[in-house]
Formats: sequence, C-alpha cells, structure tokens
Amino acid sequence: MRCSVVAVGTELLLGQIVDTNSSWLGEQLAAAGIDSLFQVKVGDNLGRIVSTLRATLNDADAIIICGGLGPTHDDITREAIAEIMGVELELNDEVALVIEQMFTARGRRMPENNLRQAMVPRGAKIIEQRRGTAPGLICPVGDKVMYAVPGVPFELFEMFERAILPDLLVRSGEASVIKSRVLRTWGDSESGLNERLVGVINELEKVGNPTLAFLASGWEGIKVRLTAKANTESQAIELLDVWDAKVRAEVGEIVFGVDDQNMEVVVLQLLRDKKMSLGVAESVTGGLVSGRLTAIAGASEIFRGAIISYDSEVKFDLLGVNHRPVVSETAAKEMAIGVRKVLGSDIGLALTGVAGPTEQDGVKVGTLCVGLALSNGDVRATTFNLPYGREQMRQFSVISALNFLRQSI
Repeated sequence: MRCSVVAVGTELLLGQIVDTNSSWLGEQLAAAGIDSLFQVKVGDNLGRIVSTLRATLNDADAIIICGGLGPTHDDITREAIAEIMGVELELNDEVALVIEQMFTARGRRMPENNLRQAMVPRGAKIIEQRRGTAPGLICPVGDKVMYAVPGVPFELFEMFERAILPDLLVRSGEASVIKSRVLRTWGDSESGLNERLVGVINELEKVGNPTLAFLASGWEGIKVRLTAKANTESQAIELLDVWDAKVRAEVGEIVFGVDDQNMEVVVLQLLRDKKMSLGVAESVTGGLVSGRLTAIAGASEIFRGAIISYDSEVKFDLLGVNHRPVVSETAAKEMAIGVRKVLGSDIGLALTGVAGPTEQDGVKVGTLCVGLALSNGDVRATTFNLPYGREQMRQFSVISALNFLRQSI
C-alpha cells in the first residue's frame, strides 16, 4: 500500500503556517508499515489542486488531503475531489443538521456559508466530525482512494486514527498487527547513536522485522523507534521486548523513557519511588524547569517549589551564594545547597548559565552549570556546553539538568 500526502493552503506556501500535519502523517504511516511516496503542498487554486491530485494519484494507491474543507470561498478541496471523481457535489442533510445544532448549542448564529461544509461529492463516505464542523471524506476513485481531512491538527489526528488508518489497513490486505515502541534518549547525537547501534541495525537488516528508525526531537532528545509486525499483538510485543533489550545493551543509561515518558515524568516518578522531595533554583532558565515539572499531574507530591534567582543579588541574599562570578560549578553547588535549605527539600537542583547573546564575565554563550545537593550530604556539579540560540540553549538546559539529576540518584 502506497499512500501520499497533499497539504492544501496558500498559507503553507507563503510560510505563514508550518506544515506539521504532513510530517505527523508520515510518521504514522511509517509506523503502520504503509509506504509514503510523496508529501506535496499546493495553494488554494482549483486547477492546481486538481492537477496535483491527479499526478499524485497516478503513483499512489491512496492520498490523504489535508485542509481546504472550511466554509470560506477559498476552501475548494471538495470541488477538486468531485472533479477527480467525475461527480457533482450534493448537500448532505445529516451533516448540515449537525453543523446547525453545533452553532445552536453554542448560542451562536450559523453563517449561511457554513453549509458549504455539508457539500459532499456523490459516492463519498463521510468521516463524522467530532471536534469541529467540517466532516472528513473517504472518496473512492476506481481501485484507489482519496481521504480528505480538515487542516486543524487535533481534528486531523482524531480522524486519521479513528477512520483513515483502519480503512487503509483493510485496503492493504494486511491481517497482521503492527506495534511500535519509542525509546527516548538523552546524552548522545543521532550520528553517535547510529554508531553505537550499527551492530543492531545490521542484524535487523538481515531479519527485516522489527525495523528501527531515529527521530531527532530537539530538546526532547533522540528517539529510537522500533516497529514490529506479527500475527498477534502479544507476538509483536515479544519481538519489541527482544530488540528493546538489544538496543539498551548497546546504549546503556542514556535511554531515560519509553513512548510518552518525557524527562520530567521520569524524574518525578523516580523521586516518588525514592520518597524524595525536590527544590529548584533557576537562573538561566527563568522558571522553565519548574514549569515543565508542574505541568505533570501529581507533581505537588514531590516538587516543593522553585526560586527564580535571575538577579545575582537574589543568589547572594536568598541562596547564600558567595560574592563571586555566578556562572560556575561552585556557584551552582552553593545555589543547590541554598535552595534545599530554604525550601526544606530532600534534594536541591540549581541551574546557572549564559544564554546570550553575549558572554558573561568571560564565560561563553551556551555554558550551563548544574548543581545538585543530595539528602546524604553529597554535593556535586557539572558543566554543559549547549547549542547557541537563546531559547534553544534554555530549553536544552532543562532536560540536561533533569537528566543530571536522574543519573545522580
């Protein structure tokens, strides 16, 4: 089964909106074992949309079309699909009623042009809309198929998982089960991971199942995705367990989580298991660490709080840091000791560094010093040299500091 993606919208070509839908769909199709030949962007022009769809459909068995299903005059995906199918658009009374009821329930008047979203190519199947107004479409073209979904990401994601992927798998004739597992890593580059795993990769190329892929995810780390195909779910999971162990044997403790477990989830659970509380002193990150931690439900059981000691005087007066340059491992240790004492936590974690744009007291931009004061009296620190770019450096600082805490306890 070969499935390509066509994203519709002039705003995509102008760079006003970044096309994240296509990359997400490509990832989902790959995980399901469905080949993705092309990802194409086309503006809101009927002739160009039609010619793009025809050319793409020549090489693919299926197309997923994102966007152009709204109520305004430039939402013309439906018209393009109808032309490809060689049919007329018809008003679907059930869809129209759902749209009208949605506006009524919100106490709002429905503009007449919203009924454009209830126009459906004859012979198309509706994908019920559960998060917005425009329904999706499943449109057969001979032995091929076009799927149309709204461009709003959370509407698209839900329709793909509920209706499109199951339909694709039925059409592909795949009776097997496909399962993926993502190992999340921090502490090495993508090329470094590839070098470490070359033996595993060579072995996998010989057996062909599972497959392994790297997903570089910025300050979320490098993800190693294993995808297994088997007759049953339990068999697929057994395959994943075997190769999960092989990967971990090569890369060690840089694997910090699995699937949706980000660094803050892992750290909080580790602290919970050890019955330890945490206090944080933040300078360079200005509250990003505490923001990430408190975004996790149940963080209050572990996280005592944070002191945003951005100004040096706060470090001196509140945390007891000695009067000297504040971007150093010594200062980071003193901050960690101070915040542990002030907040009464078992562990104190501290971050100080230079995000730029210029160096500070001779310390280069991208320097991060992390201090840690543990409940057993152990005080330690380390220094990271992180990528340039103020926001990038600050975000990388968060996961670097939390990973240092994870490895230390």
